[in-house]
Amino acid sequence: MPFKLQEVYYFSKPGKDNTDLVLKAVKKAVETRGIRDIVVASTSGKTALAFAGSLEDEARIICVSESSYRREWGSSFPCIDPEVKEKLESKGVIVLDRIPYILHNSLYESSAYTIPSPEATFRDTLYAFGQGMKVAVEVVLTSVDCGVLEPYKYVIGVGGSGQGADTAVVLRSTYPATVFAKEKEKKLEIREILAMPLEKKYWE
Repeated sequence: MPFKLQEVYYFSKPGKDNTDLVLKAVKKAVETRGIRDIVVASTSGKTALAFAGSLEDEARIICVSESSYRREWGSSFPCIDPEVKEKLESKGVIVLDRIPYILHNSLYESSAYTIPSPEATFRDTLYAFGQGMKVAVEVVLTSVDCGVLEPYKYVIGVGGSGQGADTAVVLRSTYPATVFAKEKEKKLEIREILAMPLEKKYWE
């Protein structure tokens, strides 16, 4: 059945200044697409808190924070303040604040050998759409892998480039192991872009 495509937000630059418009795009998709699962990448939990406050009872929100592996990059862990976590959970948000990095968990990630891995190739392909796209996809895969999101359904993934949100997509949830599944109905499918920056940011 045909339906009217909604307006897509393209931002000139990535970053947290786009968060409000990403939230607006997601809210509209919830209202018009009937999608009820939103997975938000949120290191500190504050971006997820903004989504929870705006969407209220319209959708189930999953907040995906960081992995302990970030210590290898010189960053602190854990990242969500207990008070913020409590606020999120009081609003019904599912908080994943100790998770694996699905696209950084190859045995070759920090290897002395220059051997390419499927995870790195897939990750770099997503980076072609921007840091936020890679994150938006990764947090959905993480949520399925952690057992808090059902696989093989259309959900909204929200990602950003350091802070806030600048990317949102409608995609089929799936396990990391079934991203390239033989069965068509299990494959990763990015169905719609709701918001995305035109200028890209890459982590070096």
